[in-house]
Amino acid sequence: MLLIGENIHVISKIVQQALIDRDEAFIIDLIKKQAHMDYIDLNVGPAKGNLEGIFPWLCKLVEANTDLKISFDTRNLDEMKRGLERTKNPKKCLINSTSADEDRLDKLTNLTAEFGSNLIALTMNKEIGIPKTADERLNLAFEVFEKCREKRIDNQRIFFDPLILPVSVDQSQAKEALNTIQMIKQSFDPEVMTIIGLSNISNGSPFELRSLINKVFAILAFGAGLDSAIIDSFDTELINTLKVLENQSPSDKIDELYINLADMISNFSDLEDISYDKNDLKQVEIIKTARILLNKDIYSHSFRQI
Repeated sequence: MLLIGENIHVISKIVQQALIDRDEAFIIDLIKKQAHMDYIDLNVGPAKGNLEGIFPWLCKLVEANTDLKISFDTRNLDEMKRGLERTKNPKKCLINSTSADEDRLDKLTNLTAEFGSNLIALTMNKEIGIPKTADERLNLAFEVFEKCREKRIDNQRIFFDPLILPVSVDQSQAKEALNTIQMIKQSFDPEVMTIIGLSNISNGSPFELRSLINKVFAILAFGAGLDSAIIDSFDTELINTLKVLENQSPSDKIDELYINLADMISNFSDLEDISYDKNDLKQVEIIKTARILLNKDIYSHSFRQI
């Protein structure tokens, strides 16, 4: 699975100020701390005012200090193009992102075709917003795909994002996102790619729950066929778990449970078929979290204690 570090993001006031100030020491340190990722996501928001022209500066710092590939994350198309023009190898970059709205889709697929980059496509549009069902999201994916085919963008360069809603807001949507990943992986030949912004699943949950929710959802998404995820690059337990899944290399009963959960989704079997040690509090906690994410039990901030 491709891992994309999310830790340069203007939503963080500290990061935003460092970007505005062009604080090289701070940003280089943050870049180097994410060097174990495959990509680094540079989320600069609208890139207006003090942040206009930020991508060429960031490209220079990333490429001078790591081998990371770059995900350009902005709604500012002019800034997106500045970044693609500045980077050494735009064909390895991710353009983050287009929706299914005609105007933005046309402009972003033009950029993708021009630079030979990879495109993240959100399964949403302004008219519908984020669809409630996997079928509706798949229909929007087909619309995006047709536009990509017109521009001769290869399937392997299209990364569909089923869009993750917080489990604390609408827990039914966690399962719909998993269904969407499975349907997208089965609906195109050759296969297209899939991607999620993992941290969205735990937004609004207490801090002490977030890593657990993120990790268990990542395990389930891996089983659904997920190809890549934008993650907290400092969550070493999550990264180690994903490596266990990829390598099928369990070192203990917890790792075996992770693999069994992923296999359950992959094989379309049921959570009740999973065996686990009910006397092991960590295993119980993982199963409780999976039940919440699969919409079998009702979410509350205290679900671990129930």
